[in-house]
Formats: sequence, C-alpha cells, structure tokens
Amino acid sequence: MSDAKTSIPQAAVVVERTYRARVEELWALWTTKAGFESWWGPEGFRVEVHALEAREGGRLDYDMIADAPEAIAAMKAMGQPISHGTHGTYAEFSPHRRLKLVHMIDFVPNSPTYESVIEVAFSSQGDTARMVVTIHPHLDPHWTNMSVEGFTSQLRKLDLRYGWTGA
Repeated sequence: MSDAKTSIPQAAVVVERTYRARVEELWALWTTKAGFESWWGPEGFRVEVHALEAREGGRLDYDMIADAPEAIAAMKAMGQPISHGTHGTYAEFSPHRRLKLVHMIDFVPNSPTYESVIEVAFSSQGDTARMVVTIHPHLDPHWTNMSVEGFTSQLRKLDLRYGWTGA
C-alpha cells in the first residue's frame, strides 16, 4: 500500500463516453439518489446515498460498500473497512451541461484529508449524449490509478445499460 506523503505532479485523466441516451438521463445519474445508486462504485461495490443536494454547494454523502466476496476480501487484505462513509459537494452545477464533484479523501494511510475533484461535461450529439469526465490526480499516483481503475470499472455498468457507442 502506498503512503501519500508529498504531492507528486500528475496529469488529469480524461474519460469520454457517447451513449444512446439523452443528456437528461446521464445528468440524472449524477444528480439523483436513484441514479447515483444505480451505477456509482466499481464492480463489486455499491453505494447507499444519505444526502444528495443537487445544486451548487450541495452535499453528497454516501457509503461505499464492498458487496461481492472478492471485493470484501480485497478490502480486508488492504486493511480497509468493507464500508466507508464518503462526503463530497457539488462545487459546480450547470444543469445538463457541467458539474464538478469534490470528494473529501480521508482513507489514505499516513495522509491528511484532501480533496479529489471530478469534472463532468455533457453534450447532445443527435440521438446520443456525450459525457466527458476529468479525474484530477490524487496526492499519490497509486491512489490516482486506483481512482481511475474504479471509475472505469463503474462505467462498465453504464456501457451495458446505454450501449456505449465506442466514441
């Protein structure tokens, strides 16, 4: 396990998807309790939302819960709890166009609590909707990689649901 002791310069990671969906459908995945719970969390995990205030400055509080046997075993092997309370805010909120979600990262060993930023831009393209997600780096490259791997894993849920066009 990696310790975050100093900030190491890293580039942001951009993940793009075009789905056979409307922008409003994708927006709801990020801004409603039912939408967020339907896909957030890497494979083997689920979330339970406790607060979701869909507005600029609004809170997002949820538990990230390992619920598949392999995810539970992996969390235990890393010395991490199988459920963790997660807290964030919507730092930017422009309906159906842009949002910025800031999570407080408080689970990294030997690291003070810090902010993790995800920005999302939405656009319509005919009968499809495009979602461009920018994942800003963590303090430690290990946790940036874990974040990107987790996000890519959870996107597979949307890829199956909305028929990712590969674009």
